[in-house]
Amino acid sequence: MPSPAPSKQVQVVLDDMPPQMREGAIALRHLIYDTAAQLGQSPPQESLKWGQPSYVSPQGTPLRIAASKHGAFGLFAHCQSTVVSEFSQIFGNDFAIQGNREISFTNVADIQPDKLKQLIVHALTYRA
Repeated sequence: MPSPAPSKQVQVVLDDMPPQMREGAIALRHLIYDTAAQLGQSPPQESLKWGQPSYVSPQGTPLRIAASKHGAFGLFAHCQSTVVSEFSQIFGNDFAIQGNREISFTNVADIQPDKLKQLIVHALTYRA
């Protein structure tokens, strides 16, 4: 199932991103929606949080896509969740993980969708 069109507010933010970051943000966005569909969930709610695209399912914790200080773009989880720290225990050597909240990427090829889906599943189904 294809991802829905971005909201007008999110589209403006995507359009304002540098090309490499925009390509990565769109790829992450599609991966979030595809993963939710594979789980049989309704599409995550898309909004802007701190001016950044944010995605949350009713039973999960938000994921944000934003510029990274450590790469071109990053996928951020709530800092008080265990989403990134648990992912780091499994795939810490495969990704650039920043603390307990960010996976940073230099380009789209760094995403590794099969592995990153595990983080997204955890976020979409997260219970504290």
